[in-house]
Amino acid sequence: MRLVTRRTGLSADLLRAWEKRHEVVKPARSKSGRRLYSDADLHRLQLLYRATLAGRSIGQVAELPTDALATLVRQDAAADGGLERDGGGAPRPERRTSPSAARYLTDCVRALEQLDAPRLDAILRRAAVALPLTVLLDALVVPLLERVGTGWREGTLRPGHGHTASVALRRVLDGAIQGAGSPFASANVVVATPAGQAHEFGALLVAATAAAEGWRVTYLGADLPAEDIAEVAGRTRARAVALSVVHPPGDRAVSDELRRLRRALPEGVALVVGGAAAAAYGAVLDEIGALWLDDLEDFRKHLATLRRGRRRVR
Repeated sequence: MRLVTRRTGLSADLLRAWEKRHEVVKPARSKSGRRLYSDADLHRLQLLYRATLAGRSIGQVAELPTDALATLVRQDAAADGGLERDGGGAPRPERRTSPSAARYLTDCVRALEQLDAPRLDAILRRAAVALPLTVLLDALVVPLLERVGTGWREGTLRPGHGHTASVALRRVLDGAIQGAGSPFASANVVVATPAGQAHEFGALLVAATAAAEGWRVTYLGADLPAEDIAEVAGRTRARAVALSVVHPPGDRAVSDELRRLRRALPEGVALVVGGAAAAAYGAVLDEIGALWLDDLEDFRKHLATLRRGRRRVR
């Protein structure tokens, strides 16, 4: 299994989940019970991984014959300019930039400006199928949210525009969390916003990112007291709790809530905080041993560190 995970890019937890739930491959067993994967198994797993990177759920592609999978992956690569590969040969999506995502973003902004909710919803749904999830988040969802915020501040967008975007983006992010996350993954992260924080799009982005990285996600939503977050973390044996803090900066109530949460969390559970106002609470986060994250890419790196069992403290 160690070799297969290295060659395919799949985590061991995700590979076991796919085998148990979808029977994507049926490896033989050695006398000692170890899984024995054939070259054909390895090829099929690589194709399945690439198909899910293109935005499809494993349930959509698990039963496809290998030849059909290969055709689908070639079509995805042709449509999106191909996938890069990492040093170990495993396919990985481009991050941050994508010509396809740029086109979807332009179409989304145009539909939003025209308050055409059905069209905006349709564009986002097509993008969710066509783009790898990391590209969807980094190059479409985040820039679109930024455009909405800029338009609101500059007065070019009205409340109706914001609500139209929120409803459509919420559907996409909910779908990403449900479609990408694995209920069988051993690594669990609890995602929420603390009491007094009503804006949850940052938390939704974090939850979708964790799901894309193969984590089991327990998403609690917005405005939750510290004791409730800590209780869920304990009951689900979470490895980490991730919070989004948007505003206001330097609020004593938020600082107190963060301290209460750290005290209430089980020992060994990492606490990570991001969002527009997170930097303003740097002193508090240092005091309680929590981590401030700059962006989604930083969060991905920290998830990888946590999966390896090492906490990184800044």
